Amino acid sequence: MSTQQLPVVVIGAGPIGLAAAAHLVERGIEPLVLEAGSRAGAAVREWSHVRLFSTWGEVVDPAAEKLLAPTGWTRPDPATYPSGGEWAERYLQPLADAFGGRVRTGATVTGVSRAGRDRIVDADRDQQPFVVHVEYADGREERVLARAVIDASGTWATAGPAGGSGLPALGEKAAADRITYRVPDLKDPAVRARYAGKRTAVVGSGASAFTALAYLAELAESADGTGTHAVWILRRGISGSTFGGGTADQLPARGALGLAAKAAVDKGHADAVTGFRTEAFERDGDGRLVLVGEDGRRLDPVDEVIVLTGFRPYLSFLDELRLGLDERLQAPVELAPLIDPNQHSCGTVYPHGHRELSHPEQGVYLVGMKSYGRAPTFLAMTGYEQVRSVAAAIAGDLDSADRVELTLPETGVCGGAGLFDTPDAQQTEGGGCCAAPEPQLVTLVAPVAVGMAAEEAQGGCCGS
Repeated sequence: MSTQQLPVVVIGAGPIGLAAAAHLVERGIEPLVLEAGSRAGAAVREWSHVRLFSTWGEVVDPAAEKLLAPTGWTRPDPATYPSGGEWAERYLQPLADAFGGRVRTGATVTGVSRAGRDRIVDADRDQQPFVVHVEYADGREERVLARAVIDASGTWATAGPAGGSGLPALGEKAAADRITYRVPDLKDPAVRARYAGKRTAVVGSGASAFTALAYLAELAESADGTGTHAVWILRRGISGSTFGGGTADQLPARGALGLAAKAAVDKGHADAVTGFRTEAFERDGDGRLVLVGEDGRRLDPVDEVIVLTGFRPYLSFLDELRLGLDERLQAPVELAPLIDPNQHSCGTVYPHGHRELSHPEQGVYLVGMKSYGRAPTFLAMTGYEQVRSVAAAIAGDLDSADRVELTLPETGVCGGAGLFDTPDAQQTEGGGCCAAPEPQLVTLVAPVAVGMAAEEAQGGCCGS
């Protein structure tokens, strides 16, 4: 069998991985989707309680919808906002079912290389198929040959630590019983009881932190939540862009999310501690946690800690491939300058495809949230455009692969280059690309939130 007759292995049956498979099928290319979880959308299901800030119309891939149409699938109202659970059950699972045996669950990819060629060997490297090692839930192992590999495994499994240096703070692992790295589901009675009436530290400054603050504020205002209070820990200062783009955000629910966090602070349900980089976790005499900063500050004890400092890519199973990754973000080198928060933090990165996602190892692509490395900026729409372009490139249709077929909504958030993690810095000065609007409070029926695996605010430059 020639390499061109082999399937394209897609790692991950989440939104972007399944979309990649749909675009490959549309091109007449056979996909094989390998999902480590027991069901499609396994990571999305872990934040099933969180509502996306993109509508159904923005989180259904066009090629996937075409594949679903003959099955009798009914598209949800495109103007409404799904939760993570609804996204998984009403879209991702039916889509995975439509692929039949092309999607394998309980299949963990443990390594990817070139057949007969480790990372060092040059000879005839590009002519060799990829070899993908898979370990199944029942202990079986398999070796799969592929013409190309699309890694859409995301970053959900590798959350960032609380430590301000990128490493776990001293005592962070020992305090695991009081720390979570996910937005808690406060509708779950057991989880609700864990936080009700407690003092909780929320570490992080992105949409996930906004979500946690809004949820805790809602709990504080409820009959069973008296005494609930949040301590919001930021590594930088408060500025006009701290709470997102507000009413200037072209995704209204995303803007409203930041405003809900602002309301939590304004109403006294949360106190902000700025310029604080966590160095250690200690215990007081009652077993509560005391956060100690790199500057020596010691915060008042808290009962619980929610760490929402972003995610990072898990790359070890790709060690035998020749990847071109940016030294800061661990994103493809051509993509990294477009999304680097050290350079810009406003507007929207322009849609990109196979050229920005390519590596020295031809035929391997990191897509979806995985492609953004450590950058905290991603929308499902971006991933759908990525895999449309990648599938076209694999099929040899470079005209289509190079064509931009998407306009992304802007955030209304702008920040100064290089100031992203500077305490007390005004984020609209020192190289920012436009003035950030002062957030305005809006009324929310219920907190809206970010799905951390696929929905985050965009980077870029205003007006781009």
